[in-house]
Amino acid sequence: MTRITTDFLIIGSGVSGLFSALKLAPLGEVVVVTKKADYESNTNYAQGGIASVFDDKDKFEEHIQDTLSAGAGLCDPEAVRVLVEEGPTRVRELLEIGVPFTRDESGNLDLSREGGHSKNRIVHSHDRTGSAVEKALLDAVHANSNIRILENHACVDLMTRHHLKNKEGLPLRCYGAYIVDTETSEVFPVIAKKTLLATGGAGQVYLHTTNPNIATGDGVASAYRAGAIIKNMEFYQFHPTSLFHEQGNSFLISEAVRGHGGILREMNGRPFMKDYHEMGELAPRDIVARAIDDTMKKRGESYVLLDITHRPANDIKSHFPSIYERCKKLGIDITTDPIPVVPAAHYMCGGVATDLFGRTNIQDLYACGETTCTGVHGGNRLASNSLLECLVFSHRIAIDIQNQGKLDYPQESKEIPAWNKEGTTNTEEWILISHNLGEVRTIMSNYVGIVRSNLRLERALRRLQLISEEVKDYYNRTTVSLGLLELRNLVKVADLIVRSALMRKESRGLHFSTDYKEDRSPSRKDTVLHNLN
Repeated sequence: MTRITTDFLIIGSGVSGLFSALKLAPLGEVVVVTKKADYESNTNYAQGGIASVFDDKDKFEEHIQDTLSAGAGLCDPEAVRVLVEEGPTRVRELLEIGVPFTRDESGNLDLSREGGHSKNRIVHSHDRTGSAVEKALLDAVHANSNIRILENHACVDLMTRHHLKNKEGLPLRCYGAYIVDTETSEVFPVIAKKTLLATGGAGQVYLHTTNPNIATGDGVASAYRAGAIIKNMEFYQFHPTSLFHEQGNSFLISEAVRGHGGILREMNGRPFMKDYHEMGELAPRDIVARAIDDTMKKRGESYVLLDITHRPANDIKSHFPSIYERCKKLGIDITTDPIPVVPAAHYMCGGVATDLFGRTNIQDLYACGETTCTGVHGGNRLASNSLLECLVFSHRIAIDIQNQGKLDYPQESKEIPAWNKEGTTNTEEWILISHNLGEVRTIMSNYVGIVRSNLRLERALRRLQLISEEVKDYYNRTTVSLGLLELRNLVKVADLIVRSALMRKESRGLHFSTDYKEDRSPSRKDTVLHNLN
């Protein structure tokens, strides 16, 4: 049986995973586990950019205030300050690595603006920022002999004292993870001195999402099962403007289109955002998403229009080349035609609770990026703060580990057993997985979307509990497969979202309930879920 030991195990290959790998490589051997090809991640699909203060007219305090304002009073001010003040240095490191950020005619970084920002501060690579960052990081990772990438592998479970025969008196500690080769179905332990979760979001828990197929909440689900504290899962950000087209596959129409002057219109051409917020199209995302949702429901229409046609054609093509090309292939010329858009699940603001150095409540387990709840996003993420969070906290994790000096494997890690597959069978009943998966997504979209109520949430919880029992039974008697793992994780994430939403007795940020009034006053009332088994 395969058994791997390494200094550092990183689960996930988005910007958090890759940047962390580069930071940790000077300290020891790094194994990066990724479910698909190494470039597939939420990072790769990020269009907008990275928010950071580079303009002399901009100030840290203004970026901090914009973040706190968007966060609906729930942000951790200390975490926000760390994010903003350390951000520019981390972005400069990307420049050194070779990320081709767009520059203006004078050679300075071309800074754009997105919803919720008071100043132009979005560093971008046209409208392909995520892809550009991912490529540069991958090139650097592949050139580093201390980093090994396991493609087509997935995390089955984190290894803790629960996997040991003699666990009495041991602290809650992570020894690595059981990993499955998704091509051969072999499950084996990877023993690590430190483990880092960087698995991204869980957009696939909804019917319509901007996320790739791999975004199934693996990090949050596995961390919860292992005993990690999970916070604020009720706050799921819906991107206001996903392309509405039967072949569009929820293609993201970047926030930057509205930042560049795009106007949201009803089907009859009437602009409507000023009816909902004084900032119009530049209002925070939660407000824009609810406005679109409300407009669609009031008018009984399936989508609204995003109109950028008043800008010069060459200007549109140069700023949004990938959006232009994708829409053009679908018969939409965005220089002359308004774009049909709908809200879609986009970003998970809650997640595994960490401190300011990425540490979880489980010893030797770190987490970074969208899979975490660091406190920087609060009740609603400010546009383009997500990639910045990945960079800043990846660096902080490496600093924390470096400051610990020489690292050793815990003595008891030698007792980690091989994976036990006795009593399981290799079944081909994919229909059971796909049916349950469709049920989960439908339940979440119908009852736990942009606008919620206690009645809808309670109905969702009852149905999810039935599905959860079915999946648990199926998992216990079936050989591990990627589809089964992803279903198991999505059911758990859906359950965490619904239970968190029922616990919050107010409307705040992305959690909007018809049963409670909206509250944006400063609040540190986090929703906390913790599996104590």
